[in-house]
Amino acid sequence: MKKLLLPLLLLLIIKASAQTPQEIHQRAILVDTHNDVISDQLITKVDLAKRQGTGNFDLVRAKDGGLDVQVFSIWCGENYGTGTAFNFANREIDSLYALIKRNPGKIVLVRNAAELEKAVVKKQFAAMIGVEGGHMVEDRMDYIDALTKRGMRYLTLTWNNSTSWATSARDETHHRDSLKHLGLTDFGKQIVHHLNDLGVMVDVSHVGEQTFYDVIATSTKPVIASHSCAYTLNPNQRNMKDAQLKALAKNGGVVFVNFYSGFVDSTYGEKVSYFYRQHRAELDSLIKIYHDNDLAKIRLNVIYKSESDQVRPPLSLLIKHIDYIAKLIGVDHVGIGSDFDGA
Repeated sequence: MKKLLLPLLLLLIIKASAQTPQEIHQRAILVDTHNDVISDQLITKVDLAKRQGTGNFDLVRAKDGGLDVQVFSIWCGENYGTGTAFNFANREIDSLYALIKRNPGKIVLVRNAAELEKAVVKKQFAAMIGVEGGHMVEDRMDYIDALTKRGMRYLTLTWNNSTSWATSARDETHHRDSLKHLGLTDFGKQIVHHLNDLGVMVDVSHVGEQTFYDVIATSTKPVIASHSCAYTLNPNQRNMKDAQLKALAKNGGVVFVNFYSGFVDSTYGEKVSYFYRQHRAELDSLIKIYHDNDLAKIRLNVIYKSESDQVRPPLSLLIKHIDYIAKLIGVDHVGIGSDFDGA
């Protein structure tokens, strides 16, 4: 009888402890460190409190998906500069503040770890702020202070465009010979130290490889890559090489994996270029409307969704990036930075 009871007891224990993926997902605290919906919303004027038929994000779908914490990206393109970039950043923050004010029961602004913990305990959807692109601080420390007071929890040192004090991945890769400097300047290092002192995370997504290693050597605090993938799986300038991933982990930082097809799939570029060539005239018209190539392409993808979906990589490739990084540097150093509504 004992021989029969033992397997039965083990089966009951296994069944009691087994959980479905959905149960694990709902129990976990799900954080997404990069979402561009606020800059997109300034143009579309949609109400993000209501379920939308287009785009990646709204508060309804965030709740349905089990998302607990969203870092909203404050971003503008390189066409903004001195006298315009900082003001545009504040317009976006104003828009996020307005969304929160209109929906006090659905979303709350989080400025520090204590407020984040409180929101999670109360099961409130937590909104945080990340500023994407050092050009938005216009080379001014007081602008960094001002954005921090408004809730900035990380600063992405560059977008695709370099600043006067840090070089981007795009420029280090494609315009290296024309750069006045490579990596961080002395002023750039001062900015990193100032962010450390303020408790604002330094974000190395988008920065060039030299800038990355200068940051690792300069920062006294863990740094993050808020939305990047693995270079070994797709040798894109925006993805991180194994040595960089290991250096980030040694620093105590985290890389948050980007969902953008071009960073996930090495064959995507050729396929999507063909798609854009097929709709060149309409894309040109959208660029005139939005005054931004990336936003125009996003809208074109919405217009021709079924066609656009055909060039998207399978979900398994995204999971492969997460798995690869976790196995290389450990699960404590990998997270999710979707780049929703920006990719």
